[in-house]
Formats: sequence, C-alpha cells, structure tokens
Amino acid sequence: MKVETALSKVYQVVLDTNVLVAALRSRRGASYRLLTLIGDPRWRINLSVPLLLEYEDVLKRPDAGHLLSPEQVDDVLDFLCASASLRDIFYLWRPILSDPKDDFVLELAVESGCEYIVTFNMRDFAGAEKFGVTAIRPREFLRELGEIS
Repeated sequence: MKVETALSKVYQVVLDTNVLVAALRSRRGASYRLLTLIGDPRWRINLSVPLLLEYEDVLKRPDAGHLLSPEQVDDVLDFLCASASLRDIFYLWRPILSDPKDDFVLELAVESGCEYIVTFNMRDFAGAEKFGVTAIRPREFLRELGEIS
C-alpha cells in the first residue's frame, strides 16, 4: 500500500535478499539502480532483525559473488538500517509460502503495510497477494516509480 504524505504517496517495500546480492554484484542492472534510489522520497524500504541477519549472512559468504570486504558489507548494512523503517514482528503465520524460509519476509511486508516485495523469486511469494502484497521484480518496480519506461 502507498502511505500518504503531505506531498505525495510513498511506496512501502521489502527488498528480498537476492535483490541486494544482485545490486552488489553488478552496477549495470535494475537492482543496483534501485539501491542507488534508497532514500528517494517516492519509496521506503522496511527492515526487520531477521531480514538484516539474512542479508549479513548471505553477503559475508565467501561465494557471495561481490568484491566487498566484510567491513564494506557492514557499511552497506549500516546504510540500510539508517535508511529503512525498522519493524518488529510480533506474530508468525508459518508456513504460508511454498518456501517456509521466505515467510518472515512476507510477515515483514504485512507488518509494514507494504504493497511490494521486490524479488527475483516470484514463485516463492505466490500467495502473498492474499495479504495485499505483490511480488515484483526490480525492473518492474523501477517502472512503477517512473524511473524507466
């Protein structure tokens, strides 16, 4: 859902881990472009402790596919924490999705009143629409923002 502000509506979104990984692997794709737009007043990312810990775990793996040091990964995570709406999750509906490891992402999206989960794994979030949340690819979300046509 969009949150009304004095000037316009702001999209509330959750970035799936695969989008963050893609953004740090290449500066050419939609994921990287989306990462550069964090802080843009048209949208806001939402974050929970479990999602932050997943980001950290995946990004600090030796085979993560990016060239960042662990300290640089910490800097990225600090930036995300400073930019995001931090949410506490007080309920669990597990299992809802086909991959139970993604349920906490959906729970965060619902708690945050998000309209979108930005992901490359569309199938993993089948059923999210029952909660008013749509799984959308980074390029499609950039289109929604009016960044690309």
